[in-house]
Amino acid sequence: MERPFPTVAVVGLGTMGAGVAVALARSGRRVIGVEAGPTQALRALDRIEASTARAVERERLTAAERTALLELIEVGDDLAAAAGADLVVEEVPEDLELKRALFAELDRICPPETVLATGTTALSVTRIAAATGRPERVLGVHFFNPVHSMRLVEVVRTVLTSPRAAEQVAELARDLDKEPVAAGDRAGFIANGLLFAYLNQAAAMFESRYATREDIDAAMRLGCGLPMGPLALLDLIGVDTARTVLEAMYAQSQDRLHAPAPILGQLVAAGLLGRKSGRGFYTYEAPGSSRVVAEEGAAAEARPAGRAVRSIAVCGSGTMATGIVEVFAKAGFPVLLAARSREKAELAKAQLARSLERSVAKGRLTGEQRDAALALVVPTGSYRDLADADLVVEAVAEDLAVKRELFTVLDGIVKPGAVLATTTSSLPVISCATATSRPRDVVGMHFFNPAPAMKLVEVVSTVLTAEDVTATVLELCAKVRKHPVECGDRAGFIVNALLFPYLNDAVRMLQEHYATVDDIDTAMKLGCGYPMGPFELLDVVGLDVSLTIEQVLHHEFREPGLAAAPLLEHLVAAGCLGRKTGRGFRDHARR
Repeated sequence: MERPFPTVAVVGLGTMGAGVAVALARSGRRVIGVEAGPTQALRALDRIEASTARAVERERLTAAERTALLELIEVGDDLAAAAGADLVVEEVPEDLELKRALFAELDRICPPETVLATGTTALSVTRIAAATGRPERVLGVHFFNPVHSMRLVEVVRTVLTSPRAAEQVAELARDLDKEPVAAGDRAGFIANGLLFAYLNQAAAMFESRYATREDIDAAMRLGCGLPMGPLALLDLIGVDTARTVLEAMYAQSQDRLHAPAPILGQLVAAGLLGRKSGRGFYTYEAPGSSRVVAEEGAAAEARPAGRAVRSIAVCGSGTMATGIVEVFAKAGFPVLLAARSREKAELAKAQLARSLERSVAKGRLTGEQRDAALALVVPTGSYRDLADADLVVEAVAEDLAVKRELFTVLDGIVKPGAVLATTTSSLPVISCATATSRPRDVVGMHFFNPAPAMKLVEVVSTVLTAEDVTATVLELCAKVRKHPVECGDRAGFIVNALLFPYLNDAVRMLQEHYATVDDIDTAMKLGCGYPMGPFELLDVVGLDVSLTIEQVLHHEFREPGLAAAPLLEHLVAAGCLGRKTGRGFRDHARR
């Protein structure tokens, strides 16, 4: 079959347009580049020549390939040159009237069979198409930056776009070694529609002073494996760009979670647009630099010293409990492993021994280190043995009544001054604290699963937690080589409060038949660099667990947009809980 679109015009040769032009030429297509004037055209050509020279230096291109590629690209400032193209890709600034005027002119200039594509990330493709007399041959083609390395292309159809035109553009994307996904015409499409709502909530979390910018970013990188934290990503994208996308999303959805956080408007008004201006959520060495520098006048806040921790007890016998025991034992702390019976405690220690043995087999531990860690762990079936522990970590079932009962028991046994920590991921820490006569000594210490491998620990202080108790846990995290982030006692803490609304939005997107499971997962992995797509992650976490967290978040914040998607509720009611039952959003039993 003949390759589609042998000649392509690219109108607007900024960073994105130039990247698209190079990708097209690299596939052997003739490229007609069009800029607004002669000066801009010369700059665009310089940009293309510089980027391809860097590609040669980095061995992504040979010198001969670069020469051949540049011969295929012509750059000028006469829009009439686009008449010689089979496809026109528009990459001008995100201004609806500018794009509509451009498309009206392209419609006049180009032959009737020419396909016109907009590279908009947030504006209505339908309204752009309406400026032409050929709406059936107008669609969106959303490349991701940097074009040379990002494989995702969203092919956006309006209600009038011809299936043939959309398939031809998808075939073009595949010919460029890209992965096309089909999307309908709504603000943000797939990737940005899910990404920017999450970024917005992170900005609002920072604005409310719930957590520091560094802790929010570290939590999402270390807790979810994301390539960048949300506030650093906002600075990279551009705070003004993010605000524009969110305004478009809110105008369409009227969902308050899409209404730009006020801090975004304040930063834009102050000219603090992120990396490109040298300052946004962070301050950079210079405009365009990626190097973060300390802000003038910023000083570390003094905090009290923590309490001495020489012996630790962990209550629980499940996977999380044994993982936490492993963390402490490998760091050299004596640990009491306390379960409801001696037998359960012994079984948990046996599970720990198997985990340590796997680490030896993988070369992560020596036999001597394994033996030393095991020797530090003493199993017990009686909570009375915990009387002299300096720190007791609760890691029992995620049931508030069970946890409160345990904290009441511990309160009557553990010595005064000991720190009592709960590993809850979704329950209020204050409810555990008030089950004791010493709520000042109670703190949240939320490890992530698997505890030995995951670096993050959320340190959760209630309104009653003593400062030296928080300091104790922060110091201990450093000793066991974990990265602590501090936050207050509210539903979801940092990670789950940002992660699960994003997952819920993905379920809604599927429920509305906007895109398929595979296309949504592909969009988030290839477009945003996520290690897993939302449906892959939901099936791993468990749909029942996810639904519970969604319900807790909705109950706490009372935001309509946080209500669990009905499709998630229906799958849980049907017993389709993900990998653990063999079926969730995908059928795992057949794999």
